[in-house]
Parts: sequence; structure tokens; C-alpha cells
Amino acid sequence: MEKLLAALAVLPFGIGFSIDAESLPDDEVVFSFADPEIVESSGLVVQDGLFATVNDSGDGGRVFTVDPADGETVAETSWEGSPEDVEALATLPDGDALVGDIGDNLGQRASLELVRVPFGEDGEVTPTTYELVYPDEPRDAESLLVHPDTGQVLVAAKEFVGRLYAAPEELDPDGPNELELLGEVLPIATDGAFFPDGDHFVLRSYGGATFYRWPSLEEVGEIDLPAQPQGEGIAVDDDGTVFVSTEGQFTDVLRIALPRTLQAELDGTGSTASARPGGPSGGSDGRVPDEAAPDVTRAFWPWVIGGVIGAVIIVVLLRSLRRP
Repeated sequence: MEKLLAALAVLPFGIGFSIDAESLPDDEVVFSFADPEIVESSGLVVQDGLFATVNDSGDGGRVFTVDPADGETVAETSWEGSPEDVEALATLPDGDALVGDIGDNLGQRASLELVRVPFGEDGEVTPTTYELVYPDEPRDAESLLVHPDTGQVLVAAKEFVGRLYAAPEELDPDGPNELELLGEVLPIATDGAFFPDGDHFVLRSYGGATFYRWPSLEEVGEIDLPAQPQGEGIAVDDDGTVFVSTEGQFTDVLRIALPRTLQAELDGTGSTASARPGGPSGGSDGRVPDEAAPDVTRAFWPWVIGGVIGAVIIVVLLRSLRRP
């Protein structure tokens, strides 16, 4: 019964997007995780031809590095301590991995933790940790992004009105490091990644992905993602290729084919990109004034409707269970 209720709880999040496999004909399975210990791939990165992932909350502190040639784990990087709710993974410009212990389902955490470890190193390591605090109130989050040039860290809150926050440009290991609100983005974001040009990034939800310019947060486009058991991870390689992963044991990592018009915008050759003043970067300070925040009303209402429908289903089910 608990599994059924959990599935129904996730249902509202999937209603906001329709899965249209025909719109992405070239999606393909790159590999499947072969390690039975990878059961809830929640964050995904790709670097130097290798993929890395972390399990969702409930696991210890560890990162799995995987060879896509056969899906086997080639390194398991671990550290002492008990993470509270690991949800995300990113890479820093120097190649290190940054683990996001940023989940907060109940909205009660006083602070979050980032854990810096060597990428692809097998065995136990001594990490560097950074404490993050929100400027307003505790929030649940699953998306951790790092700018490929500056190394600035971004966190996207996983809420019905998505909010993007930026950490200080230089993280202080003695902390706390206070986040700054940049603007509104995709609701219920489960992961995100920058493109190698540093001028674009993507956020995904359970069923779709939205692409943005940095630092304006202007939407470039959006796509439906293939149906997955519980799709959460997204990664972009050095060539700008997009990959997605899902929770579950022995699950597939998919390569996502982008529509040509969207790809042109990301490459800086689209009509909108060429007409934008200042070229692809669209700015330099990485800060977004309140009036420049994107309008997410269009994306917000499907989530509200889906949430209401899901809540009604759960209430009806619970009432039926209480009947003699």
C-alpha cells in the first residue's frame, strides 16, 4: 500500500508534461547501469568519457563512476559521515565532483551541504564541505549546477514555483554561504546542467526539460522527455550532448536528440540568438534583476491542476481503506 500511495503522490508531477516519443525519434540507450548498488540515480554528470551518479536519499556518502562501454562501475568514491538527503551531482572547472546534499522534503533544514571529492577516485577520500543557507526559508531542492568557467554554484528549488539561487562566487569552507535568489525557473526541477559554452543551461522535471540562457534566465525552448520509471538525472557533455537517467536498478541512460531549432539556439546560430544584443552570453555579471525574471505562469498552471487531481485520488483511496 505504501508503494501505491507513493506512486500516486508522484502522479501530479507527471501530469504537467505529456510524453511524446515521436517528437524525439533519435533518442537512444547509451548504456545501462550494471552495478546493483545503483538503485536510485538522482544526479548525473559526464566527464572525460565517464559518467558519474549518486543515489537518492537513504544512501551513504558515495559517488559511482561508470564506464559507458559496459555500464560497469570503475570507481566508487566514498567519505565518512552520514549525508541527510543527497540529491544532486555536478563537476567543478578543475574536474572535482561536487555532491549536493540539498534535499529537504519537509522544509525543515537550517542549512544544506555540498561535498567536494575527486572525480573518479576509487576508495575513501577526505572531502571538502561547504554549508549553504537560503536567504528566505528552507526549501527542497534536487538540482545543482556549476558554471563551467567561473565555477559559480546554482541551486534550483523543487517547488510548484521553481526558484533559482546562486551561491557566492567563492565558496567558503568555513561558511555559511548564503544563497541569492536569481529568478523563477521550471517547477519541480529534479536536476540541471550547464552547456559547455557557459551561456546556456537546462533544468529537467519528471517528464520534460526547459533550456535557458545564462545569466538572463530567458527560456530558449522546452522538450518532452522519454517515459522513464522516475526520470531525475540530466547531464551535458563537452560536445553539448544531453543525457538523462532514472531511478531504479539496472536502468538505462539515454542520449536525447534535440529539435533542430533548439539545437541551433544552443549553438548560437538560431534567429533569436543572432538578433540578441551582446551575443550568446547576454550579460556578464550573472545576476538577474527582479524585473528580468522569466514568466513561469504558463508552466505553473498544469502543475496546479495535476496536484489537485492527484490529491483527490489519494483522499478517495484513503477513505475507501477506512470503510469496514
